[in-house]
Amino acid sequence: MTTQRTWWVMGFLLAASLCLPRAEAAGAASPAPAYAAPAANAAPAPAAAPGDGSASAVRLKALERNVNDLKEQVFRTRARLNLLKETVLGGVIGASRCVIKHKNEMGSTFRLIKVVYALDGVQIMNKVDDTGRLADMPEFDVYNGAIQPGNHTLSVQLVYQGSGFGVFSYLKGYKFKASSSNTFIAADAKATVVTVVGYEKGGLTTTMEDKPAVEFKVNMLAPEGIGSSAAKK
Repeated sequence: MTTQRTWWVMGFLLAASLCLPRAEAAGAASPAPAYAAPAANAAPAPAAAPGDGSASAVRLKALERNVNDLKEQVFRTRARLNLLKETVLGGVIGASRCVIKHKNEMGSTFRLIKVVYALDGVQIMNKVDDTGRLADMPEFDVYNGAIQPGNHTLSVQLVYQGSGFGVFSYLKGYKFKASSSNTFIAADAKATVVTVVGYEKGGLTTTMEDKPAVEFKVNMLAPEGIGSSAAKK
């Protein structure tokens, strides 16, 4: 009886020893998918947007272009002022003065949108206005300052936009130009007043393109008389 029990215990232990490695191997292998699952299900790390760097570079290039454009405008303005000082004033501020005025006598059919003035080849005014404020000004100063005595040439370019209502509204799509130049003498110790008048010439049979015209009026005044003349107007 004791022998049989002994053999039975030994058989049980042998069977248990054989099953235990399988259970440990199964237990060691089974957690692997659960441990690897988070790696498989984990969301990938967000990658840097490839467009961010290129967009910044484009913005920097645009900003650089704007800065260069501003520098160029400043340089041109400074060069124009220096040229004006050399060619017109001769580097000497004397008693002679010059007043250049623009007077708008165009009818309601024409609306002034651009004015360009040049004195002795140097641009002294370049105004562009599509809002109508320029056309609503009957008169304005172009230049008021010292000038070297002698001959000077004043050039003007005017651009008008057609204006009309009803059956004449088609005129808004047209632009008309008028340009002219005039040589005047700036007297020593005098004030030269040059009034440039934009007006309509011709009559009913004159074409719209030929109506815009320019007239120059030159007057000599004592330098102290400029203020009183402007006050009377």
